[in-house]
Amino acid sequence: MQKRLAGFGAFAMAAMLAAGPVQAWEPTKPVEIVVAAGAGGASDQMARMMQAAIQKNNLMKQPIVVTLKGGASGAEALIYMKSSPGDTNKVLLAYSLIYMLPLSAKIPFNWRELTPVAVTAMDEFVLWTSATLPYKTTREFVDAAKKADPQFKMGGTGSKREDHVLTVFMEKKTGAKFAYLPYKSGGEAATQLVGNHTASNVNNPSENLEVWRAGQVRPLCVFSKERIQYKTKVTDTMSWNDIPTCPAEGLDVTYQMLRAFFLPGKVDPAATAFYVDLMKKITQTAEFKDYMEKQALKPVFLTGAEMVKFLEQDDALNKSLMTEAGFVAQ
Repeated sequence: MQKRLAGFGAFAMAAMLAAGPVQAWEPTKPVEIVVAAGAGGASDQMARMMQAAIQKNNLMKQPIVVTLKGGASGAEALIYMKSSPGDTNKVLLAYSLIYMLPLSAKIPFNWRELTPVAVTAMDEFVLWTSATLPYKTTREFVDAAKKADPQFKMGGTGSKREDHVLTVFMEKKTGAKFAYLPYKSGGEAATQLVGNHTASNVNNPSENLEVWRAGQVRPLCVFSKERIQYKTKVTDTMSWNDIPTCPAEGLDVTYQMLRAFFLPGKVDPAATAFYVDLMKKITQTAEFKDYMEKQALKPVFLTGAEMVKFLEQDDALNKSLMTEAGFVAQ
């Protein structure tokens, strides 16, 4: 009997070797990068850069498409992902919306219902004003905002979200009051600032990059404890590193936002492993590294238990900020 079993085992092993190595999981149809925002904003820009990096470097056999689902302030994208358990062909490009929107709008969504893949960057926020206005420093801008009647208009992406929270904390720290105007994307907020329909915004660097380069807007400070690391000149006179921090300018408000990727819930672990590997490969491409510097993103790469630990801490921080700002729906 033992000889027969041994002979069968040898036969099975020979058959497996003859059939060739077992193929790792990979998508068998086009993959969507789902963006919870409108066209032209930082999330849309990042998704399209990653789409181009994947295609140019042949990182995946199947085509990849960018799907914008910014309806209902991004709730459309969150519900779309939640309602697709087991679907390995949808990847959400997430940011702090995943914490904030369920709190402010009471939508039935929790990021823990999805499958974390990777955090690939942290996004900065900058206080910007129009280049046609006379304010050269944060102090000059804040002093003018305190005296303004009517109130200065602050443009931002969405209501009761990152930009709105930053505006509220600027008010708390300075005593100035702003008329906050929510727009569909950072790109639209930038357009409104250039057109002098607002006096300022707190856009991510990428959202105001082109209008800064064109001399139409002026950065006053970055909401961080440290200056942005990139020292290559963006304009004729300034690099990202030349922008002072808000705390150094007397505005003690800091905030950074994750850029992360999630699959729907209940997916095959082999699919998760594929996308973790894909994200790692993307971050090593020239396209990604160039984008990180041009858009002033902070490099980060977290997966697995380390990513979940970060998400839990970041969730708690955002909940605390939303609560203090009075944005949690009752």
